[in-house]
Amino acid sequence: MTDTSVTLPDAPSNEAVAINDYLQAQHATLVTTEGSYAVSVQGELLVNKRVVPYHLVPDAGFLGKVSKWRRMDDAARLALLKERWNDAAREQLEAKLLECVNKVFEIARHYELDPTSALHALQAKYELARERCNVALDRIEAARGRHAETRQAEKTRKAVNLSLYPESFSLAQSMKRHFIAILGPTNSGKTHAAMEHLAQAKTGTYLAPLRLLALENYNRLQNAGIAVSLVTGEQRKIHPEATHVASTVEMLNPNRVVEVAVIDEIQLLDDPDRGAAWTAAVCGVPAETVYLLGALEAREAVESLVKRVGGTLEVRQLERKSPLEMEKQPLGSLKNLRPGDVLIAFSRRDVLNWRDQVLAEGFPVSAIYGNLSPEVRQAQAERFIEGETKIVVATDAIGMGLNTPARRVIFTTASKFDGYAEGIIATPLAKQIAGRAGRYGEHATGYVAGLDAHTHKIISSLLRQKTEPLPSTGFFVAPNLDYLNQIAAATGENRLQALLELFTKHINVHDEFFLPANLAEQMEKARWLDTLPLSLPDRFTLSLCPVSTKIPMLERALQDWARARAAKKKAPLLRMEGLGGRNELQYLEDSCKLYSAYAWLGYRMPDTFPDEEIAQSLMKTTSEAIDRMLQAQNNQARRSRSSSKHAGKRRGEGRTERGTGGEQRRQGKSSGRSR
Repeated sequence: MTDTSVTLPDAPSNEAVAINDYLQAQHATLVTTEGSYAVSVQGELLVNKRVVPYHLVPDAGFLGKVSKWRRMDDAARLALLKERWNDAAREQLEAKLLECVNKVFEIARHYELDPTSALHALQAKYELARERCNVALDRIEAARGRHAETRQAEKTRKAVNLSLYPESFSLAQSMKRHFIAILGPTNSGKTHAAMEHLAQAKTGTYLAPLRLLALENYNRLQNAGIAVSLVTGEQRKIHPEATHVASTVEMLNPNRVVEVAVIDEIQLLDDPDRGAAWTAAVCGVPAETVYLLGALEAREAVESLVKRVGGTLEVRQLERKSPLEMEKQPLGSLKNLRPGDVLIAFSRRDVLNWRDQVLAEGFPVSAIYGNLSPEVRQAQAERFIEGETKIVVATDAIGMGLNTPARRVIFTTASKFDGYAEGIIATPLAKQIAGRAGRYGEHATGYVAGLDAHTHKIISSLLRQKTEPLPSTGFFVAPNLDYLNQIAAATGENRLQALLELFTKHINVHDEFFLPANLAEQMEKARWLDTLPLSLPDRFTLSLCPVSTKIPMLERALQDWARARAAKKKAPLLRMEGLGGRNELQYLEDSCKLYSAYAWLGYRMPDTFPDEEIAQSLMKTTSEAIDRMLQAQNNQARRSRSSSKHAGKRRGEGRTERGTGGEQRRQGKSSGRSR
């Protein structure tokens, strides 16, 4: 399930802008769910002097499968959207919702029940109205014990009550914690004050969204003379007398009390895939002072969550330190690039294509995209910082964790593939990327542009838009092994996939302040893990291994490793696989991910995965090979261009000589005629 926007051709059209304007006016958004596009709408009903909010997909709100939507032009999309969602459609939707709400109130009054939990079912952004009405009625029926699935659902709810989720972090809950939220746009200096306090504290922890950021601040603390350890999913650098830890947010240790904690990029609370880690960090980090760093739109969410988990809150809002301006005109041509520019594309293929075109213009280039390991991304950024390269071509991977001193950010497109289709990028993402321009202390002003007029217009519009605040309820929670064991004990179910489904469907969410995270990929892995003779803890750990099932080489490796674990054998690290249609660069990128996944498992199951140190070494050497390959391509382009220039100069000299002779002949003829 994904928030999305309209599908765009290479050059976004005016109709695409009209679609966004129409959606805003109608309090609606486009979402992708179950492989289809749909319109999700918000509103309120007033029933018995009680306001009942809703956020749903109308029954007629599906706009077609992704493949069909992609084939439509923007004018057809706008027409279809207006046909499916308009004032008449809202009246029809609210009439059906009103009928459902009245039934809920009727049952609640008759049996003296609280209808709140049932009514909260109408706030499910990605789901159909009729299905959520059924959920609402099922909930109120379950409350009086008449629903067909009451027994299993009730057992599951009793096993894990998410309303008590913060209380499951007993150590943090026993402390008087003071939260300091430092919120502001990119380049506002959010990190400085927090890291200064962290460095001065006797003990502390830094929680990062990326291994790259964890490593950066590990080095920062280490350079300040602090005994610090680095702990990420696949990497450990343990100091025997460490007072501080820099780690990825998923590696939070809720049992280690510290004086100061810093939780970075707090707006990722709203991420359905990883947001659960930030929920857990806010609920469970046992620190006297907790810094929450992130975007301005996170304020309401932070205030709501801190109020629920307990503690005092101080909010500091920062302004950008250097101005950010939209260029008056689009770039127009790569010939107008200047050193210090950053070109933004939204796929690995496009980054490499644009990189080649920029190289052809004579600029040495750094390439940065998500498939590169953090080490390679950092190395490419360092080349730019040190002046070895003059231009960066990057995906939105540059938006977080890389402080490149860009003078200007240029969007080659305003569209991004979201896993289903191309669509205009979200406002927060546009602002985060654009904010990389004009790093304070490097450039007096940051500039932003589109490559072409259409892109320039779209980006300009996005940067002017007000960013919607994050929701103040619905914080994501992922099940830990204790939760699954409780559900297994209550229901007798032992299949991992079934336990995850029970957690998602029947968990006791009470007021829906906490919600189950998106477990789709974990369930996909659980499906085949359940076929192996493995313990529940083993299946659970393997299901969390950071391997994308979309990369066949990695999925095959994980399956082989799981079979080795089931057979109580050691899992080999090195795998004899050919390029399989990939070029050498792609193969090395995938290999780096393979070594990373092995190292991740090596920390958790060392008896089965004993080659963790070798995996770490191979990660390092492979990352270095990728960086060398990218740089070699820079050098090759430079030599090729230099050779072309010299050849052109020689040809030009020849043409000049011949031209001079021709000119002399013309002058001679002219003189002859004069004579």
